[in-house]
Amino acid sequence: MNLGDLVVRKSYGGDLTFRVDHIVQDRAVIKGTDFRLLADSPLNDLVQVPPTRITERGQQAQIKANESLTQLRKDRQEQSQRSGSALSEGAWAPSPKEAAYFEVPGKVLHLDGDPAYLNKSLSLYEQLRIPAEGHHVHESAMADTLYRLLPRVRPDIVVITGHDGVLKQQHTYDLHSLSSYKNSQNFVAAIRVARDYERNFDALTIVAGACQSHFEALLGAGANFASSPGRILIHSLDPVYVAAKSSFTPIRDTVNLSDVLNNTISGNQGIGGIETRGSFRIGMPRLQNLSALKVTPSAI
Repeated sequence: MNLGDLVVRKSYGGDLTFRVDHIVQDRAVIKGTDFRLLADSPLNDLVQVPPTRITERGQQAQIKANESLTQLRKDRQEQSQRSGSALSEGAWAPSPKEAAYFEVPGKVLHLDGDPAYLNKSLSLYEQLRIPAEGHHVHESAMADTLYRLLPRVRPDIVVITGHDGVLKQQHTYDLHSLSSYKNSQNFVAAIRVARDYERNFDALTIVAGACQSHFEALLGAGANFASSPGRILIHSLDPVYVAAKSSFTPIRDTVNLSDVLNNTISGNQGIGGIETRGSFRIGMPRLQNLSALKVTPSAI
């Protein structure tokens, strides 16, 4: 067995596909290909599978992910159409000489404890034309990193994610205690730094957490959206979905909680949150140098 091999665990019935991250003696550290799951396993419990092999659970996740991404693209297109209609009908209606407007989606700063998931996330932001800056940062360093980055990046949305989980080695654990979680305490520290930087929940939207994270502690620290109410595994792109919805929900509207949570890949047991205004703006007239603002041109 080699680094990078795709494997399943015999003891779990081969329910999820993992990639071998590294091997130490007779054990391997493995990362979920679809879910934000980091685990270790005896080598004799792992079975190598071909790239074409998809577990039933993985197949369900892919179907839901495709549905969610299709819905995101549809929402993005409809938002642009609504922006044009609102300008044409409202007080901002352009004169005959003004033929266009520009869009300013909310800017995302994404910190991720996993480089592979970060690359997937940045690719999706790019597809959706959402301005985003991403950094691979170990969960324990996220608070210090945010302290340095926030004044420079000045984002509208911060995503704080990576790997987490309930520690069960001792067979007795308290779901209400931060000490029972792999990285929830690190996420809490990072959220507090971000919330100290911007106290207004509508001026800075914080999306935080990973698989099985301490949902209540993350919300209590100041997150707008967090995982995981049901202490379940979340899909690698769930935080991106929430950030994207916030990015192109107009500032005059609140993010539709029911719509967001029911359309994430993991559902409302994977992500929860509080009422929050969007960060999408439109402006006129159309700018010549759009790259300076990292905005999107749209014709009326």
